[in-house]
Amino acid sequence: MRNIRSKVSPGVAALAALLVAPAWLASPALAAEPTGLWQTASRGGQVEIYRCGAALCGRLVSSEGLKADPNLKDTANSNAAQRGRALRNLTIMSGFSGGPKEWSGGSIYNAEDGKTYSGSITLDGDDTLKLRGCVVAPLCKTQTWTRLR
Repeated sequence: MRNIRSKVSPGVAALAALLVAPAWLASPALAAEPTGLWQTASRGGQVEIYRCGAALCGRLVSSEGLKADPNLKDTANSNAAQRGRALRNLTIMSGFSGGPKEWSGGSIYNAEDGKTYSGSITLDGDDTLKLRGCVVAPLCKTQTWTRLR
């Protein structure tokens, strides 16, 4: 059999390359962002991080305590008026700004002790997040969370 090749003029080939190149250049490996569902480092917690305006926020979706009692209340809150609010879907992170790998200026509410701490988030790869909470620097604690989705 005879080998049949289609002949494309050099001008058409160059035009095709120019049309494809911008799509290739515009789609570098996109940096992951921390929105999604994360497994916390303690008590089986799961936190959904989402965009709240220009900032990042997070809500408590599940934990060992919520699995045992889905109606668990915020009984440890330092503000007595808020001790009756439900922990399920409670916003526990708010006001984080920055990116693409680090966000700061936010606050983290710890339902275990009822206190709010200043915090920062660092994305360490696509599926690992370092959450740092501070009473006052240098009195800080860092947890590593793992992405669930």
